[in-house]
Amino acid sequence: MTQTTIPLAGVIGHPIAHSRSPILHRHWLRKHGLPGFYIPMDVAPGDLESVLRTLPKAGFVGVNITVPHKEKVMEIADLVTDRAILIGAANTLIFRADGKIHADNTDGYGFLENLRQGAPNWKPDAGPVALLGAGGAARAVVAALLDAGVREIMVANRTRLRAERLQDDFGRRLRVVDWVQAGNMIEQAALVVNSTSLGMTGKPPLRVPFDGLHAGQVVTDLVYAPLRTDLLEAASAAGCQTVDGLGMLLHQAVPAFERWFGVRPVVDDQTREAALA
Repeated sequence: MTQTTIPLAGVIGHPIAHSRSPILHRHWLRKHGLPGFYIPMDVAPGDLESVLRTLPKAGFVGVNITVPHKEKVMEIADLVTDRAILIGAANTLIFRADGKIHADNTDGYGFLENLRQGAPNWKPDAGPVALLGAGGAARAVVAALLDAGVREIMVANRTRLRAERLQDDFGRRLRVVDWVQAGNMIEQAALVVNSTSLGMTGKPPLRVPFDGLHAGQVVTDLVYAPLRTDLLEAASAAGCQTVDGLGMLLHQAVPAFERWFGVRPVVDDQTREAALA
């Protein structure tokens, strides 16, 4: 049977020119010989709902959502998954045949799959997790780790109140630690996660003591520009197993691509090379 329509997808943000998602999805479309296009779209907050309601009429099957729209789309979507509600944000929209907009969050899935691929020996019951940051990315990480069976997550954030809100929302397996004690928290952890933007190109450095890092720990940074952050360099020098942040971006895209284009892609070395090109 001849295909009469070409599925369209894309990513919406403001700004959006920096996004690597179009490179990634185009790579998978070419690799699998699929018809379809993935387009970056810079949409101002005031135009978000009207754009989302119009896109399905133009042949779009779904879109990724990034900053600053990940919370706002929760109000616009007709159906929202439980995990998106728990995280408080959505990064993936599916435009259903019945006209309804379905919102999901795959960031936690992407984080966990990246961790499992980069540190296959890590186990959820290996010991406590030290989490730096308490923003939107942290919420996705916490939801995924608790669901995987982690028993304790220590959270330090520069603004303690945000960490306390995280504890209020996710419960007693979270323990708030003062930011000035982040170095001690890191030393006690089996897994260390930086979910802040500190250390990213153009952002301030991550100023917490790294001298507590030691062999046997797994350390991952959600920042992927640069690919090897100061945290990961220090962790590597201390004998830790390190996992960079690029894989989270790649893995979170897998479920969306499958829903939109009908094929489940694999994250491999070729995928990483394509995303970094």
